[in-house]
Amino acid sequence: MDEGLAKIRHERSVKDFPFLELEDNEYVEYAFKRAKIWLNLILGGLAAGLIFILLAFLLVLMGKDFLDTTGISFLYIILGALLFSVFLVGVFTLMVYRGNKLFITNKHVIQMTMASPMSSSVNMIDLPSIEDTSFSQDGIMQKMFGYGTFRLSTVGEETTYTFKKSDITAEELRAVSKLVTKAKVSDDKKDSVLIVS
Repeated sequence: MDEGLAKIRHERSVKDFPFLELEDNEYVEYAFKRAKIWLNLILGGLAAGLIFILLAFLLVLMGKDFLDTTGISFLYIILGALLFSVFLVGVFTLMVYRGNKLFITNKHVIQMTMASPMSSSVNMIDLPSIEDTSFSQDGIMQKMFGYGTFRLSTVGEETTYTFKKSDITAEELRAVSKLVTKAKVSDDKKDSVLIVS
């Protein structure tokens, strides 16, 4: 790729992903998130929880004749606490969903992992050090909804980085494999130039 186009793509990537701290002439080729089915499940769970609480509020309102003021106040406190809990669980779950990302640049793989709002990590792997890329689906749910685990195995320490609940396509997997191969060839050329001189 010519240097002018690489510079334009770098500037665009810095603008779109300011949190990545990209090197000079490094740009994002692919950005992966968790599969959308998980976002739909989170939102569906939140909606179900809110509907349940709303129905409980309606039942309390309809049962005012059978409860005294203290009983009604107690039920309102419990339902308010439930509503707040559903809200907190929803916010934390959405934060975790959005906090898991995988970026493939022309130089690195950058994996951002979040297990909870208080636990997150960032891994950066040089493209030439990747030995193998693969995608696997285990079970009927993963096959039915088209998500699985994207794996990157490295040379040397034999470390495997996984990006779970991904909906990477076969085309994207082939493209990432080509990027890795291209980076290895480019890295080998650099090494041979250093040896010769």
